[in-house]
Amino acid sequence: MSRALPMMFVVAIVVGLTGGINPPLAEAQPMAVTGPAYEQEKYGKMPNTKNKAGKTIPGPIVTQYKLINKNGMVVKCIEYGAIITEIHVPDKNGKTADVALGYENLDKYLKGHPFFGTNAGRCANRIAKGKFTLDGKEYTLATNNDPNHLHGGKEGFDKKYWKGEPSLTTTGPSVKFTYTSPDGEEGYPGRLSVTVSYTLTDNNEIVIDFRATTDKTTICNLAHHSYFNLAGHNAGDIKSHELTIAAKNYTPADETLIPTGKIEPVADTPFNFTKPKAIGQDLEKAGGKPVGYDLNFVLDKGNSARPEFAAKVVEPKSGRVMEVFTTEPGLQLYTGNFLDGTNIGKGGVKYAQYNGFCLEAQKFPDSINRPEWKDKSNVILKPGETYKQTTIYKFGVAK
Repeated sequence: MSRALPMMFVVAIVVGLTGGINPPLAEAQPMAVTGPAYEQEKYGKMPNTKNKAGKTIPGPIVTQYKLINKNGMVVKCIEYGAIITEIHVPDKNGKTADVALGYENLDKYLKGHPFFGTNAGRCANRIAKGKFTLDGKEYTLATNNDPNHLHGGKEGFDKKYWKGEPSLTTTGPSVKFTYTSPDGEEGYPGRLSVTVSYTLTDNNEIVIDFRATTDKTTICNLAHHSYFNLAGHNAGDIKSHELTIAAKNYTPADETLIPTGKIEPVADTPFNFTKPKAIGQDLEKAGGKPVGYDLNFVLDKGNSARPEFAAKVVEPKSGRVMEVFTTEPGLQLYTGNFLDGTNIGKGGVKYAQYNGFCLEAQKFPDSINRPEWKDKSNVILKPGETYKQTTIYKFGVAK
């Protein structure tokens, strides 16, 4: 089925099978067989703004979408930042838990957060000193991660209203979010039209599809930024999670996390995840201020036309497994080094250091300033071209 069912019918499916009551976030519950279906409801309202003439522009209503597959897996996402707010998946005993860090209301997201569940853009990761040259012209961006530019700037894509359009597709319930970034926004050239779609399949996959076009030569590097904890968002640190990354090489970086331009082997370094290894095993050896992983891996099968295997994470106690597949050349591992307990998440949980990890499929950081990477990691987008990325997070249990 490629078109959405009438909303009343979709809601009737879900309420009829689940009672219409979500379990408390802090508790694991038996997996209910439902859907595939989607629901939508008002999540909040963004603040009013003023135009150049001083006229008040009412803030848009933000809708939350709930995607449900036939196994009862649930993904929730909102029109603010196209943020994924919840991901409910089963463990080895069929008990569900929410494995995504985040908040339970819009106000908390509006007050600022460390990119929980967002999509970083127009250019994800870091650009050295917020400067780059394109077609002979130098552009200056905000240095919001002193001394560098990070994830699109002070008002990046994570802080924008993305219009959502839900549907039931042949592969599962889906939401397509749309945003148009005007020429000059955050210092970037060109009017960039972007869509990101989340589709929940019956194979317990979250398929993320990015598309973007421009009317002027610009740069574009988008990345999904969910923080995961496969034991549950409220379960403490992720050090015991066992991680495998299909990358024999990485891009070493300086103390401000800007790559040196070299590509080096992970062998005999703390960054070797070519075989399963607990995230905490070499965490201290990874260095950094604060200590932890925050670096880009060069995927063995990167720059592919179809999503290729990139990483696998196993949480030993719950048995939950997450695999990552992507078309991108790089994968950024971040272990929540800057989380310090000041972010009060769902259910009043204080998200402390290492309480979540990110696996961000992307072009390499600072690629625009590294001409030696142009064949491996090209972030330049020209009129008539389409930026495309597909990344899949697939959930299951260890066998």
